Amino acid sequence: MTNPVLPLRPREDCRWDVAALGEVMLRLDPGEDRVRNARQFRVWEGGGEYNLARAARKCFGLRATVATALPRSDLGALAEDLILQGGVDTSHILWRDFDGLGRTTRVGLNFTERGFGIRPALGVSDRGHSAASQLAPGEIDRDTLFGEEGARWFHTGGIFAALSESTAQVAVEAIAAARRHGAIVSYDLNYRASLWADHGGWEAARRLNRDIAAHADVLFGAEGLGSRASNGDPRDAIEAVREDFPNLAVIATTQRTAHTAGRNDWQALLWADGEFHPSRTYDGLDVFDRVGGGDAFASGVTYALLAGKSPALAVEYGAAHGALAMTTPGDTSMASLAEVERALGQSDAGVIR
Repeated sequence: MTNPVLPLRPREDCRWDVAALGEVMLRLDPGEDRVRNARQFRVWEGGGEYNLARAARKCFGLRATVATALPRSDLGALAEDLILQGGVDTSHILWRDFDGLGRTTRVGLNFTERGFGIRPALGVSDRGHSAASQLAPGEIDRDTLFGEEGARWFHTGGIFAALSESTAQVAVEAIAAARRHGAIVSYDLNYRASLWADHGGWEAARRLNRDIAAHADVLFGAEGLGSRASNGDPRDAIEAVREDFPNLAVIATTQRTAHTAGRNDWQALLWADGEFHPSRTYDGLDVFDRVGGGDAFASGVTYALLAGKSPALAVEYGAAHGALAMTTPGDTSMASLAEVERALGQSDAGVIR
């Protein structure tokens, strides 16, 4: 399927529609309780880059793989089992020997409470020394992934790149290989203050993201990346990025106003081919769990562009999928393509019988 904006590789020439590079963590969800008071947790898998690949497979029926690292432990096996339940290929997972205590390598954990009313959602990371954070240049079999097998779309982001100096190098290396073999490269800025708190903060993240964005085709997020201030206006932020990065064919970002933890206004904006394309506005969207909404947006845009749909329709797929993902628990989308397309039609929320 061709696309008017992006030079996509033919589907029949590639084993994968989407390949992602990033950390896959275990999310521990206390439900209605607080992390600090919980007596039990529900377990999900999640990770900014992985979430896009999983949604590509489970919601949109695309062929997806993830490149990451896990320890040979029961927790590593649990993460693998959850990835397999998500339908994502595991052949590019690197397995590390486990020392019995996690001194040298472990599975990253993310404790996440959903918030309620004036209490916002809260994420508490416990991911130091994780297997993925220790990935080093040369370890990902890039020639097999992008050459022998082939991928139409490669996705990574600022969360993985922030984990360590070596993961930033791995991301740059993988992007170069993906481009060399003709894959479209998307990068999600996904700034997380906790990941940068002890090594440079916002400015360090901005420098790294600018280095990587110069080699991407599609950028998710825009605020703070351009060399001039945007005053919080998403169009101005995108214009600032366009000035600095003429290599970008698509720039897409979400806009959220959180009235309470469970009631948000939600919209998205996409720039491509010299035009801005705003999505419909979801005013007063009822939110069950907001974590992962941005990743679901990115996966909806990815699917639509891979399917040859217009930029104007791609932003609608992304916004609708993001809105639906926030109606269910966990980081990953539980929506179906039929539900996304039903939401595009602005049908009411009556019972489906």
